[in-house]
Amino acid sequence: MSVVEKFAKLGTDNAPGQEGRQEVSSLQARLVGDRLEGRLVDFSHGDVDAHEPTPGSFQTFAEGVARGGAQAYTEYRGDLEIREGVAQRLAAFTGAPVDARDGLIVTPGTQGALFLAVAATVTRGDKIAIVQPDYFANRKLAEFFEAEILPVQMAYVEAKAGQAGLDLGQLEQAFRDGARVFLFSNPNNPSGVVYSAEEIARIAELAQGYGATVIVDQLYSRLRYEGVSYTHLRAADIDAENVVTIMGPSKTESLSGYRLGVAFGSRAIIARMEKLQAIVSLRAAGYSQAVLRTWFNEPEGWMNDRIAAHQAIRDDLLTVIRGTEGCFARTPQAGSYLFPKLPALTISPGDFVKALRLQAGVVVTPGTEFSPHTGDSVRLNFSQDHRAAVAAVRRMCELVERYRA
Repeated sequence: MSVVEKFAKLGTDNAPGQEGRQEVSSLQARLVGDRLEGRLVDFSHGDVDAHEPTPGSFQTFAEGVARGGAQAYTEYRGDLEIREGVAQRLAAFTGAPVDARDGLIVTPGTQGALFLAVAATVTRGDKIAIVQPDYFANRKLAEFFEAEILPVQMAYVEAKAGQAGLDLGQLEQAFRDGARVFLFSNPNNPSGVVYSAEEIARIAELAQGYGATVIVDQLYSRLRYEGVSYTHLRAADIDAENVVTIMGPSKTESLSGYRLGVAFGSRAIIARMEKLQAIVSLRAAGYSQAVLRTWFNEPEGWMNDRIAAHQAIRDDLLTVIRGTEGCFARTPQAGSYLFPKLPALTISPGDFVKALRLQAGVVVTPGTEFSPHTGDSVRLNFSQDHRAAVAAVRRMCELVERYRA
């Protein structure tokens, strides 16, 4: 594969905040109606202005700046004191020990952690199992590193209650066919479903049995809605050296702009990730690392209020979507993503996404980013202003009616 071909596979046309936002930047003045309800709503990413960030986060950042070079030039894998505090809190959250010194790295966002983790485990010709649908960067990174993708379907629409719907038989076949890495997100991005304890136990059993490495993106595992249980893979019966978990303060805490992520687990893989980070970016932004002191240290009740606010937005959007004939959306169990399935339209999915931007001032991510089988879906990040989000989804449904087949 040539360099040009490799980079062509990394297309960013539908990446959050790219061409779509540029194209609609002039729409604000043209949209009519109430100023709030008629404004552009970009569902391709969360609106960090709509929800207050973790209390004290900026002050903690400023304290990091005040430390000067001691904070600016940390170890490549991050300030040890900060890593020790994060490791303790992550161990309590996930139910398994975290080695702060050798088993954890601070990265430039969880996207940085994902890149490093894939690069540290996959090379040309390797086989990697990837869920469909799942986070769009998983496929793009596997293709960039010239790995062979073995897709594993997740029938989230037809799944039994309480299950994500992963085809575990297909996953085992992927391991039999030579996959030595399995990459997935939990909760799933884009659908917001959470893997059941039984599904996680079987994933652990299969990975252990076939000696495979599992990279699990748990970015939104804190934002879980009422009555939803969650099982951390690393706390299941699996060799700790076969697992890398990725998390970080992001949309859940409205801290995306600090670009912080962490990866923890296998010491051997973390060591390789550090070597690559030393070349790619040196370290996560030194001053920003201080903000990790606030992570899992929010005031009592703060996270519950954040979850309640997102659940209220989720429920109102589901009401609008389900009130439109032919539209379906499974209730997200965690995170801030909705993945509605739309009815047959007279225009292509790509043209509908473009029409949403130009005619309704609504930016979404097309379902084809997450799987070739989900072209009739769009992804909405509903971490937005509540009223604006509801108004935008109403405009989306009105456009569905306009172009209904």
